[in-house]
Amino acid sequence: LLSCLLFAAINRHQRGPYMDEAFHVPQAQAYCHGRFLQWDPMITTLPGLYLVSVGAVKPAAWLFGWTGSVVCSAGMLRFINLLFSAGNFYLLYLLLFKIHQKNKAVSGFQRILSTLTLAMFPTLYFFTFLYYTDPGSVFFTLFAYLMCLYGNHKTSALLGFCGFMFRQTNIVWTVFCAGNVVAEKLNEAWKTELQKKKDEKISSRKGSFSDLIRILQFLIEYLITPKNLVILTALTWPYIILVTVFFVFVFINGGIVVGDRSSHEACLHFPQLFYFLSFTVFFSFPHLLTPTKIRKFLLSLRKHPVQYSLIAVISLFLIWKFTYVHKYLLADNRHYTFYVWRKVFQRHDLVKYVLVPVYIFAGWSFADTLKSKSIFWILMYFVCLLAVTVPQKLLEFRYFILPFLIYRLNIPFPSLYRQLLELAFYIVVNAVTFYLFLNRTFQWPNSDEIQRFMW
Repeated sequence: LLSCLLFAAINRHQRGPYMDEAFHVPQAQAYCHGRFLQWDPMITTLPGLYLVSVGAVKPAAWLFGWTGSVVCSAGMLRFINLLFSAGNFYLLYLLLFKIHQKNKAVSGFQRILSTLTLAMFPTLYFFTFLYYTDPGSVFFTLFAYLMCLYGNHKTSALLGFCGFMFRQTNIVWTVFCAGNVVAEKLNEAWKTELQKKKDEKISSRKGSFSDLIRILQFLIEYLITPKNLVILTALTWPYIILVTVFFVFVFINGGIVVGDRSSHEACLHFPQLFYFLSFTVFFSFPHLLTPTKIRKFLLSLRKHPVQYSLIAVISLFLIWKFTYVHKYLLADNRHYTFYVWRKVFQRHDLVKYVLVPVYIFAGWSFADTLKSKSIFWILMYFVCLLAVTVPQKLLEFRYFILPFLIYRLNIPFPSLYRQLLELAFYIVVNAVTFYLFLNRTFQWPNSDEIQRFMW
């Protein structure tokens, strides 16, 4: 009900297409009129959103007798994302239930509360009300993940294909689903290995650096054994087929991006990982930024000064050599990233280096909350996280939605107090975001169009 009221307010204030909707809405309308060969070269994603929209709107128009401009209007198309948002709410609940099913201490109320919080995650919730690819992309990716956890791998791969049709980078989350299966098998084999050696010092959880080396050796040995490869291939073949289709697409298309490639060039933008970690600490501060966590981090710092010094030197080098600033980031003052960059990073050339201790704490705290997962799951998730963030030149908070949600789904259930604090924080952030979008409009000197602030 709240979302519907907000949806009505946004459509009343912004009737026509806004920002990227200027490309998405006309393209969907062309599909609505049966012009499936028409394509706007400025669009960089595949036509999943438009196909689903036409598949939903056309039968509804026939059923309710809608005609004329109301069919496939901007408001009608935006409503598709409101439906995806309701689907995301349900999927988040089912995923929380499945992932934490062994935790009997979690009440049904806590599950609902966590679901509500994640469904209102500000960056995702905002795009529920505009005709963007994000809600649909999240829906199909979460659905694929849920099916993977239930062992329905063919269905998961099919849903992964739908997610890929919304955004090409979602192929990484298909690999993540396959990785879940592989990590489970590796964990079983590792436990058997430990049983054989009866070595209590090594565990399947995060341990010392020498333990990590031994785990990596085991990983390599396991994956080069033909018998193990056959077993893993038999388990993950639907995902392998989809990844093969992806590589064929990239070969035929000449790249991952369709349409305008000039503004979406892949590069090794390692600081994106640091931005993601900072973004995660900001939105999960009730879990990651606690006095206990800070004390544990300082203790870890005192115990392992050499390791942390090495991490700091590597981080400084990556920031020095691999920081890229996209032209959109500097030019478009409608996005929050424009102000983050101007107010923080452009204050002084040294700011980006001074933030390294913050990044190290964010990374440690991030990893610490995942320690309940097996080391193989953590390695697999980290590889997917690198694959989905590092190649992006543009700093765009929307790109962090899926890695954040998957991280947040997999951390242990926090206390009721922390859950309520997180939900209250999200409500405040959403309220401020929608207030700015609706009421703090402005105009550019060379344009009559009304401009609005957004993620």
